[in-house]
Amino acid sequence: MRVLALDLGARRIGVALSDSTGTLATPYTVIERSGDPAADRRVVARLVEESGAERLVVGLPVGLSGADGAAATAAREEARLLAAVVGVPVEMADERLTTVEAARRRRARGRSGRGGIDAEAAAVLLESWLASHRATS
Repeated sequence: MRVLALDLGARRIGVALSDSTGTLATPYTVIERSGDPAADRRVVARLVEESGAERLVVGLPVGLSGADGAAATAAREEARLLAAVVGVPVEMADERLTTVEAARRRRARGRSGRGGIDAEAAAVLLESWLASHRATS
Protein backbone atom coordinates (compact mmCIF):
# COMPACT_ATOMS: atom_id res chain seq x y z
CA MET A 1 0.00 0.00 0.00
CA ARG A 2 1.37 3.40 -1.01
CA VAL A 3 1.20 6.01 1.77
CA LEU A 4 1.73 9.77 1.66
CA ALA A 5 2.89 11.54 4.85
CA LEU A 6 2.83 15.21 5.83
CA ASP A 7 4.99 17.16 8.22
CA LEU A 8 2.89 20.28 8.76
CA GLY A 9 4.76 23.52 9.27
CA ALA A 10 3.69 27.13 9.45
CA ARG A 11 5.50 28.06 6.20
CA ARG A 12 6.02 24.68 4.51
CA ILE A 13 4.51 21.20 4.43
CA GLY A 14 7.02 18.40 4.05
CA VAL A 15 5.76 15.47 2.01
CA ALA A 16 7.08 11.90 1.91
CA LEU A 17 5.87 8.92 -0.08
CA SER A 18 6.22 5.20 0.46
CA ASP A 19 6.89 2.67 -2.25
CA SER A 20 3.97 0.55 -3.43
CA THR A 21 4.80 -2.22 -0.96
CA GLY A 22 4.66 0.14 2.02
CA THR A 23 8.25 -0.70 2.92
CA LEU A 24 10.37 2.33 2.03
CA ALA A 25 9.75 6.00 2.74
CA THR A 26 11.29 8.70 0.58
CA PRO A 27 11.22 12.49 0.82
CA TYR A 28 8.86 13.54 -1.98
CA THR A 29 8.33 17.30 -2.11
CA VAL A 30 7.77 20.45 -0.09
CA ILE A 31 4.60 22.50 -0.38
CA GLU A 32 5.12 26.19 0.27
CA ARG A 33 2.13 27.48 2.24
CA SER A 34 0.08 29.80 0.02
CA GLY A 35 -1.78 31.67 2.76
CA ASP A 36 -4.98 29.93 1.62
CA PRO A 37 -5.41 26.74 3.69
CA ALA A 38 -8.15 25.40 1.39
CA ALA A 39 -5.86 25.79 -1.63
CA ASP A 40 -3.05 24.01 0.25
CA ARG A 41 -5.44 21.13 1.01
CA ARG A 42 -6.29 20.88 -2.67
CA VAL A 43 -2.56 20.59 -3.45
CA VAL A 44 -2.32 17.74 -0.95
CA ALA A 45 -5.39 16.07 -2.50
CA ARG A 46 -3.78 16.33 -5.94
CA LEU A 47 -0.56 14.75 -4.62
CA VAL A 48 -2.56 11.91 -3.07
CA GLU A 49 -4.29 11.29 -6.39
CA GLU A 50 -1.18 11.64 -8.58
CA SER A 51 0.90 9.35 -6.37
CA GLY A 52 -1.78 6.69 -6.05
CA ALA A 53 -1.58 6.89 -2.25
CA GLU A 54 -4.15 4.81 -0.42
CA ARG A 55 -3.65 6.51 2.94
CA LEU A 56 -2.50 9.89 4.26
CA VAL A 57 -0.50 10.15 7.48
CA VAL A 58 -0.35 13.55 9.17
CA GLY A 59 2.30 14.31 11.77
CA LEU A 60 1.02 14.97 15.27
CA PRO A 61 3.36 17.38 17.09
CA VAL A 62 2.77 16.30 20.67
CA GLY A 63 5.11 17.59 23.35
CA LEU A 64 8.01 15.50 24.62
CA SER A 65 5.81 14.55 27.57
CA GLY A 66 3.19 13.23 25.13
CA ALA A 67 0.73 16.00 25.94
CA ASP A 68 -1.15 17.91 23.27
CA GLY A 69 -0.43 21.60 22.92
CA ALA A 70 -1.68 24.22 20.50
CA ALA A 71 0.28 22.74 17.57
CA ALA A 72 -1.19 19.27 18.15
CA THR A 73 -4.70 20.70 18.37
CA ALA A 74 -4.15 22.57 15.09
CA ALA A 75 -2.74 19.43 13.42
CA ARG A 76 -5.75 17.37 14.49
CA GLU A 77 -8.06 20.00 12.99
CA GLU A 78 -6.02 20.10 9.78
CA ALA A 79 -6.18 16.30 9.51
CA ARG A 80 -9.96 16.47 9.94
CA LEU A 81 -10.24 19.08 7.18
CA LEU A 82 -7.88 17.12 4.89
CA ALA A 83 -9.99 13.99 5.37
CA ALA A 84 -12.89 15.83 3.76
CA VAL A 85 -10.94 16.48 0.52
CA VAL A 86 -8.30 13.79 -0.03
CA GLY A 87 -10.53 10.77 -0.67
CA VAL A 88 -8.41 8.31 1.34
CA PRO A 89 -8.23 7.45 5.05
CA VAL A 90 -6.27 9.96 7.13
CA GLU A 91 -4.31 8.95 10.23
CA MET A 92 -2.26 10.89 12.73
CA ALA A 93 1.21 9.77 13.82
CA ASP A 94 3.50 11.05 16.56
CA GLU A 95 6.17 13.23 15.00
CA ARG A 96 8.29 13.90 18.09
CA LEU A 97 11.92 14.51 17.15
CA THR A 98 11.42 13.86 13.42
CA THR A 99 13.01 17.18 12.47
CA VAL A 100 15.93 16.49 14.81
CA GLU A 101 16.47 13.09 13.17
CA ALA A 102 16.07 14.59 9.69
CA ALA A 103 18.74 17.20 10.47
CA ARG A 104 21.07 14.49 11.82
CA ARG A 105 20.66 12.46 8.63
CA ARG A 106 21.30 15.47 6.44
CA ARG A 107 24.48 16.33 8.37
CA ALA A 108 25.65 12.71 8.04
CA ARG A 109 25.27 13.05 4.26
CA GLY A 110 27.19 16.34 4.28
CA ARG A 111 24.15 18.53 3.65
CA SER A 112 23.43 21.63 5.65
CA GLY A 113 20.77 24.30 5.65
CA ARG A 114 16.98 24.05 5.70
CA GLY A 115 16.38 23.12 2.06
CA GLY A 116 14.62 19.76 1.96
CA ILE A 117 14.52 19.18 5.71
CA ASP A 118 10.71 19.35 5.76
CA ALA A 119 10.37 16.47 3.29
CA GLU A 120 13.11 14.57 5.12
CA ALA A 121 11.21 15.00 8.41
CA ALA A 122 8.07 13.68 6.69
CA ALA A 123 10.10 10.65 5.55
CA VAL A 124 11.27 9.99 9.13
CA LEU A 125 7.64 10.20 10.25
CA LEU A 126 6.52 7.84 7.49
CA GLU A 127 9.30 5.33 8.22
CA SER A 128 8.15 5.16 11.82
CA TRP A 129 4.50 4.77 10.81
CA LEU A 130 5.32 2.03 8.29
CA ALA A 131 7.44 0.14 10.84
CA SER A 132 4.71 0.28 13.46
CA HIS A 133 2.16 -1.05 10.98
CA ARG A 134 4.44 -3.89 9.89
CA ALA A 135 4.86 -4.84 13.54
CA THR A 136 1.09 -5.02 14.09
CA SER A 137 0.25 -6.73 10.79
